Amino acid sequence: MNARLVVEREFARERPPVLLLAGPVLVRTLGIAGIPLIVASSDARAPAFSSRYCGGRCVLASKDDPDALLCDLLEVGDRLSAQFGRRIPLMYGDDFFLEFIVTHRQPLAGRFLFLLPDPHTADALIAKDRFQEFAHERGLPVPRSVSWENLAVTALPVLAKPRSKSHWRDSELREHFFIGDSKAVVFPTGREAALQPLIERNRNQLTFQEYVCGDDRQLWSYHGLASDQGKILASFLGRKLRTSPPITGESAFIELIHDDERSTFARQLAEQIPLKGPFKIDFKTDCRTGSHALLEINARFNLWHYLGAVNGINLMQIAYDYLLDGRQPGPRPYSTSKRWLCLRYDFRAYRAMAALGELSFVRWIASILSTNIVYDIFAWTDPAPLLMTWLNRFARKARKVFGLAMQALKRYPSMES
Repeated sequence: MNARLVVEREFARERPPVLLLAGPVLVRTLGIAGIPLIVASSDARAPAFSSRYCGGRCVLASKDDPDALLCDLLEVGDRLSAQFGRRIPLMYGDDFFLEFIVTHRQPLAGRFLFLLPDPHTADALIAKDRFQEFAHERGLPVPRSVSWENLAVTALPVLAKPRSKSHWRDSELREHFFIGDSKAVVFPTGREAALQPLIERNRNQLTFQEYVCGDDRQLWSYHGLASDQGKILASFLGRKLRTSPPITGESAFIELIHDDERSTFARQLAEQIPLKGPFKIDFKTDCRTGSHALLEINARFNLWHYLGAVNGINLMQIAYDYLLDGRQPGPRPYSTSKRWLCLRYDFRAYRAMAALGELSFVRWIASILSTNIVYDIFAWTDPAPLLMTWLNRFARKARKVFGLAMQALKRYPSMES
């Protein structure tokens, strides 16, 4: 077997572990529910391996070698299914593994338990250009798309975003045009977007749509788990308080809320498609009209599930019970007392908002200190992943400095000359 599988704890046959392709946040989401798990990663130094909840480690082939990666997962699946006498749940927390599992769903489904949307739906959720067409087929309320040919004559604000998130972080646009961790770029008009040379050169990697007006507090996130029949088993609604960069960036400060009208809107969309398995529906309320526009749907587990779990609704636990035994939960009320914070991103968000006069330092600090916080990587009860994260960063910087020093030495004239 090429994958290195090290099991550090005894797992009960009647309660098999999850094979988890994700980081510390989702490790904790399973761990606080008492669900056994094995972390799998292509990175031998992945911080999730150091979590107190990690009962086993599996080092896989590189993501750059998908054939070897698939072979590793199939071999691990064969070994674990033989050990427990049944397929075990497979859970995943990023777009790469979502797309990978969608692509190889047939062989992986013979070894693992997981739940994905139908192939046509899953493909449309991954590729944003196909999603636009899919949304029109299903009658979903998405912002109007703008073709490249019509972009230069569009006088309204336009949002540009990647067609696919796969390999997006290594792209030219991501490196030189999308600021920080921005997921999209907003232009005052379509004409201004069309005049950007970098946008024009990479237009085949982008989709364009009319921008829905409103700040971060108009961004809503509905999370659920749907059965293989498309029935919503459990769900919760969240709101982004701040993102980095504002409007188009990664979540920095988020909370759960109760809002029947918005929850009903998103639930009806999920059932209309229908979605299956874990999902996240992002939508935005137009500050001018009050109408809601569907922005994006993801079919995987994500950081919001940790916030849900600490507030009383653990969708990963519900998924585990459903995958293993077909168990369907009763009503699951949830609290809104705890918020999730990524301090690094939130500090960037504060600086951007402060530069525009939208947020003072005192108000920023007060918003954090006045609430019960859980963090993206750090936890008092599970500190090792944060330590490993910093050690990895230090090692990367040390290697970079050493490499630069060696290059300088090679350029320096030798004593003999």
